[in-house]
Amino acid sequence: MHQALLVPEVILEIFAYVNIIPSTETTSTQKLLAALARTCKIFYEPAMDLLWTEIHELEPLLGCVARLHPLIYHSGAMWDEPWAKGVEPLSANEARQFLRHSSRIRTLDIQSDHPHLLSVIPAEACVFPRLKSLSLPIIYLNLFLPHMLHRCHLLSVDEGLQSFVTRCIALEHLRIYNPEVRQFDSTANVMSLLSDRIHWCTRLVTLSCPMLDWATWKQLSHLPTLLKLEIEQGCNDPLSLSKRDFVNLSFFNITSLSFQDLYDPADIIIVMQHSQFPSLKEFELEAKYITSEHAEQLFHALSRCKACRTLEDITICSLAEGCIQVVLLHGERLTPIPHILCFTQLRTLKLAFYHSYIHLGNDMLLQAMSTWPHICALEIDNLCGYRSSSEITPP
Repeated sequence: MHQALLVPEVILEIFAYVNIIPSTETTSTQKLLAALARTCKIFYEPAMDLLWTEIHELEPLLGCVARLHPLIYHSGAMWDEPWAKGVEPLSANEARQFLRHSSRIRTLDIQSDHPHLLSVIPAEACVFPRLKSLSLPIIYLNLFLPHMLHRCHLLSVDEGLQSFVTRCIALEHLRIYNPEVRQFDSTANVMSLLSDRIHWCTRLVTLSCPMLDWATWKQLSHLPTLLKLEIEQGCNDPLSLSKRDFVNLSFFNITSLSFQDLYDPADIIIVMQHSQFPSLKEFELEAKYITSEHAEQLFHALSRCKACRTLEDITICSLAEGCIQVVLLHGERLTPIPHILCFTQLRTLKLAFYHSYIHLGNDMLLQAMSTWPHICALEIDNLCGYRSSSEITPP
């Protein structure tokens, strides 16, 4: 073996290159790393660290248990959901096999639900000490709590979230998926619990979650580390904001603000009307349906949010046909451009409305191009099929 391979920095540089080699039909990066791990002792540790750095589902770890390996990888096929039904939980010795490579994992994504297999592992044990990114059902939270967790995606919310955020003060990236339709009856309680727990996360850089109550919006406005915020309303019963105690909020450092899958934009408009985003660069809103009244309120609120000198990208869409019960016989006219002229740093603008049309004439277009010297992309879609009243003539 060449003497250079005894230098740890050289070994790490070589394996970093191997890790980015594109997989082919015959050879995957994982197979290359596995082969290198079997080559010699010097290669074993760096190869195994990369091989286990990103794991999807618990099956690769459970596959290290001799008893479970044939169940998971039967007939050479990948695992499927029913394999764990009726399987006995891990023994103490099998738990050690399961945790053999847990300290190497940095990214873990769990979608399946096999908590009974891991009942032998003590509650709240730190089984993934180097974990930085986590996506999982709430049922695993008390089990998979690392000391320093930087990113977390939760599939649902329950009382276990309190112990989670209490022990993850250093949490930087948090994503909580919108509860499924089957949880509809408890959505209000779930959202209230979520809002009650968010205040424990004092170092968030990015946050993606369902709609929050006004107290949590106030809490986030005092969070200097927060740069990116995404709210997803979803089809469940939304958490309506209280009609009282509104005060103006300032989110000084947020650069990206996104609202997704809205069925009723009224609460979002209230937030925008009472908030300032002096560092905002990206704004995106996607709703199932926006009335012309709500749309004009939104455009006006956006123009007053103190982002005139920073906002570069705007996307506002109302696209989903058939998602509303009200049938419009005539398209509603919108005039967003005058509100958006104040954003002098604008680079991209996309407006798309299924049930409305946007008026844009020669004079307004000329004024817009004069006001937006940095504009690179302009897309205005009138998707409703009604004839637009725009009066743009070709040169």
